[in-house]
Amino acid sequence: MKKILTFTFLTLFSYHLAAQDDLLDLLDAETPETENVVTATFKGTRIVNGHSVENRKNKELEFIIAHRFGAINTGIEDLFGLDISNIRFSFEYGLSDNLTAGLSRASVEKTYEGFLKYSLLKQKTGANSFPVAVSLFGSIAAKSQKAIPGFERSFVESLFYTAQVLIAKKINSSLSFQLTPTYVHRNLTAIFDDPHDIFALGIGTRVKLNKRVSLNAEYFPQFDKLKSIDATNSLAFGIDIETGGHVFQIILANSRRMVEKAFITETTGDFFGGDIHLGFNLSRTF
Repeated sequence: MKKILTFTFLTLFSYHLAAQDDLLDLLDAETPETENVVTATFKGTRIVNGHSVENRKNKELEFIIAHRFGAINTGIEDLFGLDISNIRFSFEYGLSDNLTAGLSRASVEKTYEGFLKYSLLKQKTGANSFPVAVSLFGSIAAKSQKAIPGFERSFVESLFYTAQVLIAKKINSSLSFQLTPTYVHRNLTAIFDDPHDIFALGIGTRVKLNKRVSLNAEYFPQFDKLKSIDATNSLAFGIDIETGGHVFQIILANSRRMVEKAFITETTGDFFGGDIHLGFNLSRTF
């Protein structure tokens, strides 16, 4: 009798454990897995000169002042380039969390630029994970500087267009990468042999040094270049410093130009030959 009771008890206990496991499995199946959107791939909307995948939040307004000075190899006469300055002002507004519109004016060629940047895909972990973030960027720039007599141009001939796909991945809390396939079109070229269309591939990275400081780098090799100038590829390094509502970037680059079509396709400086331009970006978000 004792053996029968023991067997019955063990059998009932086994069924109880099995039922418990089935119930836990059922609960696990019905409980949705958490989906996490990866944020802060880059600290600001720029890596250095070029755009990052970051957008302004809905109804946020960002004001950016950017300066680029002359090359440091100009020597003491120009105070190592500090006597020479290009400036760019821009306003960027979040039409939604995923769509930013911007308007800027740069002193070089008195260029006005309007752009839209749309966050197409988010990098995610957990449920429905996705390995990268993807944004689309498009801009129209107009050169308003007066033409040299004999080389007059129409308004349409003063227009330039840029289209980019921004593909970024945050590897971990300290390291991010971005690839930026780029297309630049100019309606009017300086000479017949200059291409109207230029393709480039931007490569950017961010290395976080501490809570408020990061080191950024950016390179734009071109697949075709302008023939009317001795064009080189844009190379730039920057240090991001976050101070409350400000992001301050200190920059070393081989280009003084700050509009996409300009620094990507019209750079002539040799960074390792001393054509290094000190600059900064200062942004304030409202």
